[in-house]
Amino acid sequence: MKKTYLPKEISWLYFNARVLQEAENPNVPLIERIKYLGIYSSNLDEYFRVRIATLKRLAEMGKKAVEIIGYDPKATLKEIHDIVLEQRSKFEYIYTLITHELRKENIFMINEKHLTREQEEFVGKYFQKEVRPKLMPIMIGHSSHIPNLKDQVIYFAVCFGSAKSHKENFALMEIPTNVLPRFLELPSIGIRRYIIMLDDIVRWGMKNTFSIFEFDHIEAYTIKLTKDAEIDIVDNVSDSYLENVAKSLKKRKQADAVSFVYDQQMPATFLNLVMKRFQFKNMDAVIPGGRYHNFKDFIKFPHIGRKELFYDPFPAILHKDLVNKKSFLSVIREKDVMLHFPYHSFDYFIDLLREASIDPKVTSIHITLYRLAKSSSVVNALINAVRNGKDVTAVVELQARFDEEANIFWSNTLRDEGVKIIFGVPWLKVHAKLCLITRKEDKRFMKYACLGSGNYNEDTAKIYTDDLLMTTDTKIINEVEKVFGFFRKNYTRDNYYHLLVAPFTMRNKFIGLLKNEIKNAKKGHEAYIILKLNNLVDEELINLLYEASKAGVKIKLMIRGTCSLIPGVNGLSENIEARAIIDRFLEHSRILIFCNNGDKKYFISSADWMSRNLDRRLEVTCPIYDASIQEELNDYVNIIWSDTVKTRIHDEKRSNRYYQPKGAKKIRAQYEIYKYFCGKLSDKCTDAEVLFR
Repeated sequence: MKKTYLPKEISWLYFNARVLQEAENPNVPLIERIKYLGIYSSNLDEYFRVRIATLKRLAEMGKKAVEIIGYDPKATLKEIHDIVLEQRSKFEYIYTLITHELRKENIFMINEKHLTREQEEFVGKYFQKEVRPKLMPIMIGHSSHIPNLKDQVIYFAVCFGSAKSHKENFALMEIPTNVLPRFLELPSIGIRRYIIMLDDIVRWGMKNTFSIFEFDHIEAYTIKLTKDAEIDIVDNVSDSYLENVAKSLKKRKQADAVSFVYDQQMPATFLNLVMKRFQFKNMDAVIPGGRYHNFKDFIKFPHIGRKELFYDPFPAILHKDLVNKKSFLSVIREKDVMLHFPYHSFDYFIDLLREASIDPKVTSIHITLYRLAKSSSVVNALINAVRNGKDVTAVVELQARFDEEANIFWSNTLRDEGVKIIFGVPWLKVHAKLCLITRKEDKRFMKYACLGSGNYNEDTAKIYTDDLLMTTDTKIINEVEKVFGFFRKNYTRDNYYHLLVAPFTMRNKFIGLLKNEIKNAKKGHEAYIILKLNNLVDEELINLLYEASKAGVKIKLMIRGTCSLIPGVNGLSENIEARAIIDRFLEHSRILIFCNNGDKKYFISSADWMSRNLDRRLEVTCPIYDASIQEELNDYVNIIWSDTVKTRIHDEKRSNRYYQPKGAKKIRAQYEIYKYFCGKLSDKCTDAEVLFR
């Protein structure tokens, strides 16, 4: 019997393989290909910290785990290990290929053994001034305890000794990438540019670092631990939620290792010593690697070489409804406005908050905060609003994974300035993207709402595709107020007739929408579903999609990441097409369209179709009622679906083959969408054709 579901952990690996394809693709600018190696590596690190850690926990439950997730976690861990090793070989091949192509561009990645006299002098000065003071070796005897190493940090396992004494010394030494750049450009030779990695600068100076010892040989081998990043909130009723999260973050630092990557040239005796100290179990991912680890740092590869080695500039487009407008609130009062990032600038939202912060008639601002930019203008605008006498409330999600410490910092900063802070709900992660502005107008209070698919984060808004609706539609406004009221009224559930709110109504509303398409198809009416999501793994909704397919509903799925549904299976999913786009922007927007017998229903959403989003998070899916925005969304998804350059096929074989129909015109959706929004401005926009090769 054929499988009807693909384990989400396996499907995710094939998403990351699509990222690796971009690193290999010769049509991608060369330096951008290096950055894709960094993205792949960063993704894989997070995967081990979260998904593998969870599978390991489940594996300890034995047969009960199979009942919970529907498949054997131990067998899945073994399959994952094999796939990761295969991808690592591919990664090493691509990295070698890229370094060769860099040489053709007169850019040379060299190590400590290939320095000229002038370069060695340069490295020596840099080592003495910047590097040596930050190196703190930990000496390890054969019987001594290896300290608790940091997560996601590269270390040198150093082995040195003397042939005379027949004594070997061992040490561990952190490479200080947290305080020093990973890459250093060396003095050029003619037109040739040279880059050395911090790792090799440390290698160059090892004799100096261990100068108090006598030795005639010294070698260093890179190792890296990845630890379980799932935090268990400490259940201590005497402490606040904030204190409990902070305590749990400290425990994360002591968590078990879930993977260990080592330089495969490392001597077996030293490797066995380290392995023994960390007490790895059979299910742990022990992965042989090369000379360098933590390729996530390649995301910040130096800006070096010809401009053709980088993506062309992609300046944000003016929004047709907001060009030369003095007041955004006045525009939104007249009509709904939708922003599409990064095609439109996130500055529009910052400007809206700034206007609200200084408008004498604005009385309050309510907002949900999940992930914030490093230097957040959103935070600055909220603080400014308080200073101007506004009542500001921020619902801050403390459990935004890997942003917990940042969110604790921001919540304290906001609270110190007078913002009212609500720390979400311990048992319900707040992932909805909402903002509500209240303004007193003509003896009544006017409400303005923003609902989006992505975070209020100006950094990610430059590289993630997301949608943000700005509206005064009372049907939506009243229910946004209910969501914020949920936090004020001791988590009292309310009724929602327009917004789809998880975990209260969203699942059942989606079930109803799917069943409606099935009913219409069985009656012989036109029936189709278009879903653009990041992840599709919820079995109940997948089963309904299968049922819809069998009933004749035409289904188009654009699933960027994990897709547990298997399309194109006769008798099950032959009416389902599933694709994915990986391109210069991360496809993060969530758009849903249902035929509804010709009376189409349009939605944007903060939620993917995963049980965690539908059942264990506070999420909001927002209907789009404005006809012009509906048309815009329809055009948007049609352009996405027409892509023949960056689209891959989800299929039973997990081939990640490109969607390139024979004889089809080359269409690159992200560039076509850019031109589409430029076209809406007519002469107000630079001709997009000029920007792209």
